[in-house]
Amino acid sequence: MPSNLPVIPERIVVHLGTPDEEAMNVSVTFPDYIKNVASSEIFPTWPEAALRANIYAQISFALNRVYLEWYRSRGYDFDITNSTQYDQAFVYGRDIFSNISDIVDEIFNNYIVRRGSVEPLFAMFCNGTTVTCDGLSQWGTVPLANQGYTPYEILQHYYGDDIDIVYNAPISENIPSYPGTPFGFGSVGNEVRILQTELNRIAQNYPAIPKIYPANGIFGERTTEAVMEFQRVFGLPVSGIVDKSTWYRIKFIFTAVKGLAELVGEGLTAEEIAQPWGGGQLKKGDYGQKIRALQYFLNVIAYFNPEIPSVTANGVFDDETEQAVRAFEKFYGLNPDGIVDFKTWTLITEIYTNIVKGLPARYEGAAAELFPGYMLTPGMRNNDVKEFQTYLRVIGQNIAQIPVIEATGYFGPETERAVTIFQRLYGLEPSGVVGAPTWDAAAKEYNYIKFGTERTG
Repeated sequence: MPSNLPVIPERIVVHLGTPDEEAMNVSVTFPDYIKNVASSEIFPTWPEAALRANIYAQISFALNRVYLEWYRSRGYDFDITNSTQYDQAFVYGRDIFSNISDIVDEIFNNYIVRRGSVEPLFAMFCNGTTVTCDGLSQWGTVPLANQGYTPYEILQHYYGDDIDIVYNAPISENIPSYPGTPFGFGSVGNEVRILQTELNRIAQNYPAIPKIYPANGIFGERTTEAVMEFQRVFGLPVSGIVDKSTWYRIKFIFTAVKGLAELVGEGLTAEEIAQPWGGGQLKKGDYGQKIRALQYFLNVIAYFNPEIPSVTANGVFDDETEQAVRAFEKFYGLNPDGIVDFKTWTLITEIYTNIVKGLPARYEGAAAELFPGYMLTPGMRNNDVKEFQTYLRVIGQNIAQIPVIEATGYFGPETERAVTIFQRLYGLEPSGVVGAPTWDAAAKEYNYIKFGTERTG
């Protein structure tokens, strides 16, 4: 399941056989696929309302397969089969009926949803004569159309009153949901939040998997534990790293427990696929704390790699930042488009973390250390938390508004409260979570108090 709203794929890959049968895969445009299916499944002489109702069902069925990555999550290299045992009829190279072609050209980017859900409805159908099912009866649509039913009323007759039609859905390349690179502890972004949401739902059926709260897009200790337990339960290598096989196995199990590929299931809500990164990318013109974090990472990398220019850490994705991103992408073998998607972000944080891990102990001397490379969140207990508490304690001893806390190594409620107050005072997002901008601001203030160094950036 992609981490965004459904789109109409430009092309769809059809397997000309049953899933496990050795057969050719063909790639066709989505409208051409639907025209072929409709010409193979129904008769052009039927009333137009019946034709349209059937075509809506065929569109939605196919989009459900594509959107949920039904076959790709099972390791296949296609989107749908032409086997009516599993999917819907498709006869490669067949002639297309002209009236069916015209209807498809008009409505191919409209599909059915269950009200309150975002995934295209798994619009089951059968011919209604030799085969019957719980979904739409193809032959049954004809008398309904002859009685004056509209296409929508025909669909309601079979799928229930709680359906809607999504009109004019955007058309886009069919991009796999897997972000393209393994990720794990320390990663942040919408892909992580999607992962957390899916694991939490799976945990309802498999209680050995620990719940992750909050599902905040930060890959911390609890998320690592949940991933490892999922891998253990489902026979995958237990690494805590989300590689392609783990990602798609999670998709497979999530789709199953939610019933997303069934006529009646729980459905997928808009909140479950929300994108706090605004489409999953950071690009020129953006601003805020995530840009500050990006600039912090880039500047540390630039210090050790002269091929990467340093930037002004102003929280604005400006020309300077774009140039640094392009230089990073070019040097490390990515597409140098100057846009930070999840793959670029993951590699930036990976390179940064490797730099920090490679530094000798107390590299900064008595001064504050570099950000450890991952978010510090409430509930954590480790030396990095203790280090940050040390900085915050010194700051609190000099700034009355900030509570003086003990450096215990446990990120409890007192630490969270002190972090939030610090963030408000220093113009940071008051999240109570310690990311690179918060660590950097605290480190600079600590160094100023202890050693009189200049507060820069």
